[in-house]
Amino acid sequence: MDNFSWDLASSSQMGMTRYISLDQQYSQACAELKQPENPYIAHILRDVKRDDEALAKKLMIKIAGNNRLVPVQKVTDGDFQILAAVFTNNAFLTGLDLRYNLLTDAGAVYVAAFLQDNRTLLYLNLMFNDIGTIGAEFIAKALHRNETLLYLRMTGNKIDNKGGMYFAAMMQVNNTIQKLDFGDCDLGTQSLIALATVLNHNESIKAINLNRPILYSQEEETTVHIALMLNVNSTLVELHLCKHEMKNFGVERLCDALYANTTLRYLDLSCNKITRDGVRFLGQLLERNNTLEILDLNFNRIENDGAFYLSEALTTHNRTLQALAVTNNSITGEGLVALSESMKINPVLSYIYIWGNKFDDATCEAFAELLKSGRLKPTGTDVEPYEVDGKIYLAELSHGLKKHYYWTPSYGDPESKEANASLAIDPVTENL
Repeated sequence: MDNFSWDLASSSQMGMTRYISLDQQYSQACAELKQPENPYIAHILRDVKRDDEALAKKLMIKIAGNNRLVPVQKVTDGDFQILAAVFTNNAFLTGLDLRYNLLTDAGAVYVAAFLQDNRTLLYLNLMFNDIGTIGAEFIAKALHRNETLLYLRMTGNKIDNKGGMYFAAMMQVNNTIQKLDFGDCDLGTQSLIALATVLNHNESIKAINLNRPILYSQEEETTVHIALMLNVNSTLVELHLCKHEMKNFGVERLCDALYANTTLRYLDLSCNKITRDGVRFLGQLLERNNTLEILDLNFNRIENDGAFYLSEALTTHNRTLQALAVTNNSITGEGLVALSESMKINPVLSYIYIWGNKFDDATCEAFAELLKSGRLKPTGTDVEPYEVDGKIYLAELSHGLKKHYYWTPSYGDPESKEANASLAIDPVTENL
């Protein structure tokens, strides 16, 4: 059967059941609602095929507005109204990717109505549309009733502080959703504190992204509340705190809390103001922590001393951390060589990202040796050695923990899972 058809209709002439394909359903819905067809949507739905019985149990449809392989006409509010009509009774749809489209607050009304009645959708990606505070309210309130959705990405929609408050209220009611992404959503101090407070008692959220809030205080109140939450939360495994203006004081508060935490596996502290003194607290934590598996310190300023603190902990004590990212941290040769030496002794650390620091000959030779010996796999780092006139240099590779945060390959799933932004080494939920 070439084009799998998801809904059944009786055929009076044949006296038997026939299938109606998704693109046919879409055409019919457009005709009924007297709306023009979006050729991009029609193309995507036409390509949905049934290959085997496994695909009949779960269907991910990607209608991303940044697809470069085919002509794209971005999805509008009216387009989603038609899609909702097509998918409302679809028993196989488990994932819907609508990133980089033109959905606004008006479209969020249709999204909310769809979510309120849907019983199959596990994943919804709305990143970088034009949904604001009003749309956030509709979607959050719809999730009060939804008991199926596991992963929602609101990344890049300017829902603001008030929108974050609506989602905090939702988290007090919804006991199903496991992953929430509010990165680049212009959350404020009030909503961050509210979200942290709800997570004190929430037992379903396993991963949350709070990147790049709008903060006006230098007192790090939000970091203090997040630390208090980590001290008691026993469910969260992934936490992103990128661009929080976090300094050494905040890092110390987080580390104090993480001594008691036995569940957090992925901590993202990238793009903050952490220096060597803050990393000293992280080094002390790693000596005793048996839970953290991924630590992202990209774009801070830990320098050589910070690298020494980390390498000492990884050499002598820690046997849990699997991935360490320290790109653009003003580390020179001594610190980078120390990290490479820790990999020779530590058998667990398998992924290390160092580009953007100050390489010298010793750094190039040390990482070339790690790769040549097989201790470090090419997919586990962001550098690749090459030789010119007998001298070894390092070139940059597009590898990293956040390689596929803003985009995913149009050709399919990424080849190396460790390059995903979400818990790639230990997924929160299978297939999400």
